[in-house]
Amino acid sequence: MEIDIIRAVDPQVADYIEKELKRQQTTIELIASENFASKAVLAACGTVLNNKYAEGKPHKRFYNGCENVDFIEELAQERVKKLFNVGHANVQPHSGAQANMAVFLYALKPGDTILGMDLPSGGHLTHGTSVNFSGMYFNALTYGVNEHGCINYDEVEKIAQQHKPKMIICGASSYSKIIDFKRFREIADSVGAYLMADIAHIAGLVAAGVHPSPSGYAHFITTTTHKTLRGPRGGIIMCDEEHAAGIDKAVFPGIQGGPLEHIIAGKAVALLEASKPEFKTYAEQIVKNAKALAMGLMDEAMDIVGGCTENHLMTLDLRKYNKTGKEMANVLEKIGITANKNTVPDDPQSPFVTSGVRLGTPAVTTRGFKEEDMIEVAKIIASAVFSSDNEIGLNNLKERSLKLCLKYPLY
Repeated sequence: MEIDIIRAVDPQVADYIEKELKRQQTTIELIASENFASKAVLAACGTVLNNKYAEGKPHKRFYNGCENVDFIEELAQERVKKLFNVGHANVQPHSGAQANMAVFLYALKPGDTILGMDLPSGGHLTHGTSVNFSGMYFNALTYGVNEHGCINYDEVEKIAQQHKPKMIICGASSYSKIIDFKRFREIADSVGAYLMADIAHIAGLVAAGVHPSPSGYAHFITTTTHKTLRGPRGGIIMCDEEHAAGIDKAVFPGIQGGPLEHIIAGKAVALLEASKPEFKTYAEQIVKNAKALAMGLMDEAMDIVGGCTENHLMTLDLRKYNKTGKEMANVLEKIGITANKNTVPDDPQSPFVTSGVRLGTPAVTTRGFKEEDMIEVAKIIASAVFSSDNEIGLNNLKERSLKLCLKYPLY
């Protein structure tokens, strides 16, 4: 019905929305940072809340008429606090990157030293990459992973002791192992640093109790809401009460104007969904599916960075096949599998080409895929690597991918 309303006004936009729905329905979505929000979340994001300006905090707005959005925003805040066991939550950030920026604005001054995971090892742009604000305005140092794809905490401590960073950042965009938040806090305390945990990728796993929580260890916790948390596109900042006023001020007026109250409503709905027992079952299945995919790929002679996964994602290392991540991501798209090129540790290729492909299971798990389906996906991917120049073979693989999609209808 909604598409008919759009079509009556703008048939071109309506056509592309319908095409995108069909693409999602007929594609195996393995981009680790993507998911399928529920119809309730999508509906909340498309309401009259879009029409309301609400600069400021609940009950301290710069505009009148905010009594209803105040209630919704407070509801979202309380649900974050309960779900993640934190003292304060700001649900206004438009994205995870802006959540990180607000923490930096509050806790750091330009030129301060920060220590985060480097990009090839699985870190994020906002953790100190030179082309990002975090690398432009701060003295950014990095740590990486060892030959097993694991963070070497002793090495992190050594770097911290030598350079005394003002902030240490843990969390990643492509790291397949459990993060030891307790160890990170010990390192931070030893040098008098703040600890920021960016759990954008694992927030849903943390909320469901299938990954350890940074609560009680990190001074600041940031996350997106659209990955494993399965909500709308947006960000959240969590902290203790002692930092609450400063964080709120850093968000507004520090880096943002009016919050997106329709998206905050979507966040509130997603947070309620994440508190249900069935969400825990879903999060557990994400991990089961990821392990099955990783084992299936390795059974097909594929290399996985670190040799296993303990969460929702993994990185396929293509170096021994003389393939690039860019090349294989394009091949996979041809056969109905969406993934993204990704760097691997000590990658000889540029970040625009890469030697790896990142794969994740949140979206296919939402769809209903189980372990046996992930084994079939692994076989399809491996076959694509070996027959990337064979059009007949690729067409056959596309049919196998579509068969899985039809087995689990979307929306």
